[in-house]
Amino acid sequence: MTPAGELLADEIRREGSIPFRRFMEVALYHPEYGYYRRPRDPFGKEGDFFTAEQVQPVFGTLIAARIRQLYRAMGEPRGFTVVELGAGRGEMSPALAGWRYIPIDVDSGALPEAFDGVVFSNEFFDALPVDAAVFRGGGFRERRVTRIGDAFAWHDGGTVAPEVERFLRRWFPPPEEGRCYEANLAALAWMGRLGRSLRSGYLLTIDYGFTLQEAIRFPAGTLMGYRRHTAHDNVLDEPGARDITAHVNFSALEESGVECGFVTERFETLAQTILAAGEEDQFAAALGAGDPAGEFQRRMQLKTLLFGMGETFRVLLQRKKT
Repeated sequence: MTPAGELLADEIRREGSIPFRRFMEVALYHPEYGYYRRPRDPFGKEGDFFTAEQVQPVFGTLIAARIRQLYRAMGEPRGFTVVELGAGRGEMSPALAGWRYIPIDVDSGALPEAFDGVVFSNEFFDALPVDAAVFRGGGFRERRVTRIGDAFAWHDGGTVAPEVERFLRRWFPPPEEGRCYEANLAALAWMGRLGRSLRSGYLLTIDYGFTLQEAIRFPAGTLMGYRRHTAHDNVLDEPGARDITAHVNFSALEESGVECGFVTERFETLAQTILAAGEEDQFAAALGAGDPAGEFQRRMQLKTLLFGMGETFRVLLQRKKT
């Protein structure tokens, strides 16, 4: 059993079944044994998965170009700040170094009390711990985690908390018997923090997910585990040794954003954002004009962004109303 698994098993022995949100929190973010906190690097060819941030330097160059467009739209204010949520290994920092840059992770770094600029995130919201639920017997019941023999297993608990039920009824189609759901209350909390801190500017969110109308495609929910570039449905296996994600509910981000003072400017594929970012110089900066040795590699990176990740990932651009 993994070290994180031993901690979770001990907690279950002491207290009985635990909320899935707690399981996911320990599995990913335990300070010593969590998946994102272990010494082993989970990203890249030798890790468990790629993110767009590994497609460097092309991704960083193009995102910086897109942020520069937003900077100009704001009138190039003094003190313009770029905050990156889920900064991880800091792969974006060279591309964003032209502005005041503040990296933040789930459990490290702090938002400025008040600032003007852009909040950028890439695969941040999908890794926040979520509440899991199933609609059974005419109501939403909490999906909890227990132990059966030597394995972690799902266990139906009681009625979900009122705030979870509000989330599920507001941002999903009418419930159906036996369907599984996730409620990302942490995402709403982050939207509230950003609304209080950002005086003027934009939220630029890149992630994979769905809208309320598209949620019908996921009768079993969207929880997935990743190990060695392979997706697994059983997210309870090997806690701490594999990634766990839940698709982002973009309808929740959009509508909660309105309540926090934001208005949606664009909702599009990553490919559309990349095309808009490279239009000004016909991708010359991203492709490294004058560097024949690196141009082929950069062209392959651009192709990945446009035709691989570009159609899978969505981009939500929200502006703070002033």
